[in-house]
Amino acid sequence: MSQPHEERFMQKIDAEEKIEPKDWMPAAYRKNLIRQISQHAHSEVIGMQPEGNWITRAPSLRRKAVLLAKVQDEGGHGLYLYSATETLGITRDELIEALQSGTAKYASIFNYPTQTWADVAAIGWLVDGAAICNQVSLQRTSYGPYSRAMIRICKEESFHQRQGYEAMLAMARGSAEQKQMAQDALNRFYWPALMMFGPHDAESAHSAQSMTWKIKRETNDDLRQKFIDQTVPQIEFLGLDHPDPEIQWNEERRHYDHGEIDWEEFYNVIKGNGHANRQRLSHHIHAHEEGQWVRDAVNAYNKKHKAARNKAA
Repeated sequence: MSQPHEERFMQKIDAEEKIEPKDWMPAAYRKNLIRQISQHAHSEVIGMQPEGNWITRAPSLRRKAVLLAKVQDEGGHGLYLYSATETLGITRDELIEALQSGTAKYASIFNYPTQTWADVAAIGWLVDGAAICNQVSLQRTSYGPYSRAMIRICKEESFHQRQGYEAMLAMARGSAEQKQMAQDALNRFYWPALMMFGPHDAESAHSAQSMTWKIKRETNDDLRQKFIDQTVPQIEFLGLDHPDPEIQWNEERRHYDHGEIDWEEFYNVIKGNGHANRQRLSHHIHAHEEGQWVRDAVNAYNKKHKAARNKAA
């Protein structure tokens, strides 16, 4: 590694200057970014599936229109993030191949099935709420294209979180059966939402280096605590029971103490043994193959018009 280049790189990081695609960067920094941004992109795209499953079964036209807009946004987020990853010298085809082969990961939460309409509300409220906790700080990440993509994504994720909470509130204040559906969805999605922040910092293979390079701006445990603290009063307002029987305010820490996460479940899902791991990837592969003719048509069109421009020149 070139010492002057490395020193200049860290000077820019420390000065809060953005690293841009044509700037020199350590190979490990580039590799870390490809892993993190592509994992984020895969999560957005795979995350369309559990919610898209309910578009045709939404309880009203209004709910259907809102859900359609939300799922469309998630596809757009994936596009922004794949484009940002490509600036690091990797192709879209390589990224998709890594996802479909299981080499690349996506957020474990999306391997849980959506059993009722309340699950769609819980995803909007809890999953997108957890995502916002993480993504707000990523607007200040050190890599320029990633940082700029996150600014727009955060605005849209805020809408998603409010939409989910509003739907959850309607159910919690509806019939006894609807309230029970809301409680059941909360019980099933609360703990997986906490797992979204990743393992404890001491057990994370990437967290410390990502913090040094300011790819990440807050630790896994700090982000998880922030999410827990903001979720407690939201659950109380809904009039639902908190899924964690050990939740308790700690006056000294000025944070909520909480029960331990089932990390065995987390790692089992990450390894591909969740409720819907195989279904999610199988559906993605099928859709990708079905869309091959579109990509072929676009490539043929571009090739034809490039040849025409070159001839005219």
